[in-house]
Amino acid sequence: MALTGRAALLAALGTLPIGIWEPSWTGILAVNGPLALACACDAALAAPVRRLGLTRSGDTSVRLGETADVTLTVTNPSGRPLRARLRDAWPPSSWEPGTEVAASRHRLTVPPGERRRLTTRLRPTRRGDRHADRVTIRSYGPLGLFSRQASHKVPWTVRVLPPFTSRKHLPSKLARLRELDGRTSVLTRGEGTEFDSLREYVPGDDTRSIDWRATARHSTVAVRTWRPERDRHILLVLDTGRTSAGRVGDAPRLDASLDAALLLAALASRAGDRVDLLAYDRRVRALVQGRAAGDVLPSLVAAMATLEPELVETDARGLTATALRTARRRSLIVLLTTLDAAPVEEGLLPVLSRLTQRHTVLVASVADPQVARMAKARGNTDAVYEAAAAAHAQAERRRTAEQLMRHGVTVVDATPDDLPPALADAYLALKAAGRL
Repeated sequence: MALTGRAALLAALGTLPIGIWEPSWTGILAVNGPLALACACDAALAAPVRRLGLTRSGDTSVRLGETADVTLTVTNPSGRPLRARLRDAWPPSSWEPGTEVAASRHRLTVPPGERRRLTTRLRPTRRGDRHADRVTIRSYGPLGLFSRQASHKVPWTVRVLPPFTSRKHLPSKLARLRELDGRTSVLTRGEGTEFDSLREYVPGDDTRSIDWRATARHSTVAVRTWRPERDRHILLVLDTGRTSAGRVGDAPRLDASLDAALLLAALASRAGDRVDLLAYDRRVRALVQGRAAGDVLPSLVAAMATLEPELVETDARGLTATALRTARRRSLIVLLTTLDAAPVEEGLLPVLSRLTQRHTVLVASVADPQVARMAKARGNTDAVYEAAAAAHAQAERRRTAEQLMRHGVTVVDATPDDLPPALADAYLALKAAGRL
């Protein structure tokens, strides 16, 4: 028990400042016995804090940018009323800057033998698990002169999930998917298409699609239509090495990659394709395999929630070997990584042929919108130099992308806002062309 009101008592009695001189309790009683007695009674009437019962309930997960409510139930088993101030401590990233004090501190009164509930509203600013720290309670007597204070560990974890802001693009991409899925059948045939139906020839149709046997049986020319096959395999590979830690705006590149991967996963699962996830740098950070269509998105979101960039160089050979073990049959491998020249030329290009021999490969990369803005800058000497540097960086990314495309790789390079729909469009184009 800490009698934290002593400093206030000494100030009330007109003593010298604490640290210079402190009177003995005998001197205090001699100077002002009634006040000292009142203080002693106030301390005795303050409810004990170490025997309080504390339990938690509430939200266990929340999307980044949304709020989570965690309820703390305080039970007072003593025979004295609890008049207290309480601090429910969480990591700083559990709230937006400047809101922690108002959100984590509470006043409460609990009659003897009763309980009260307090709600702490979290608004996390980062993905991952947020663990409750400790609950500190300061119990006051009726006069507020003295208090008792203690801290309690009351465990609770809130998992902060990726925000999936790109889900706003899903309806338009699903509409395009329905066009490919038989409502407006594709007229070209490839590895990823299967026969759908026959219909009458109209000017402009590819003559290679004419079914001459069916035409001989009818009075009109018949053409075959093909639709994309279902049950294709998509492997999303997230590079979580040092390049994914580079910040684009207010977030690391990895966050933009996660958002694009989620949109593609939602679209592909609706198309009837099987979606797996591999996160890798020098070892496997996350692996999601064999989920049913309805479980794909929740499983991916849960696995992505705790992913963080690792400040190590990605082992391209290890990544390739792990991807090949994960994708046993022919698949679309979507590698979300950097287009920086050094990591690609020294790491990915030497081992790329091992992937392209068996699989269709798509490389998606997050471009920095600040570079595009710098490239357009003019007006003074500094702006011109910035524009030249930005143009050089853009040219280098284009050369790297061209190197990948010469190996048969599809490349998507876009800013964080544009990458998810661009990646979804590339998937639909591959599906329409029968390359899956």
